[in-house]
Amino acid sequence: MASSSDRSQERDAPQLDTTSTMMLGAIEELDSDSAAGTENAQHAASLPANAALLIVRRGPNAGSRFLLDNELTNAGRHPDSDIFLDDVTVSRRHAEFQRENSVFTVRDLGSLNGTYVNRERVESATLASGDEVQIGKFRLSFLLSAAAGRGSRSVTR
Repeated sequence: MASSSDRSQERDAPQLDTTSTMMLGAIEELDSDSAAGTENAQHAASLPANAALLIVRRGPNAGSRFLLDNELTNAGRHPDSDIFLDDVTVSRRHAEFQRENSVFTVRDLGSLNGTYVNRERVESATLASGDEVQIGKFRLSFLLSAAAGRGSRSVTR
């Protein structure tokens, strides 16, 4: 416990001014969207016809790539999933990607946290190249083969 003489010394101590000013040079904004766009175009050009690619942009295994070249590809936390996303925010059987000709659709399988396309929760949605698919805390970029045709947008919420 502090004595009364200690408290009076604290009151009598001069107050120091700790405010300081610092000059910063100009901060240039990084154009990460155009860099990602160039990278995406390169990936899309290298894909086989009627295939697509999912690239994990955010999440525990950022940078991972998953080739969608089957008629049906499932994603979830179950170790037998085609796309294994090991995090508690992902349901065991979370979503599936279906390919019909060169049109890809993502469908939520009744997951707890939902499946999102471009930040909108969906039951199913037709995907276009550049779409962002979110499964749990994973954010994935969807890239369609440059050789594939463009599908029309269809969303079920």
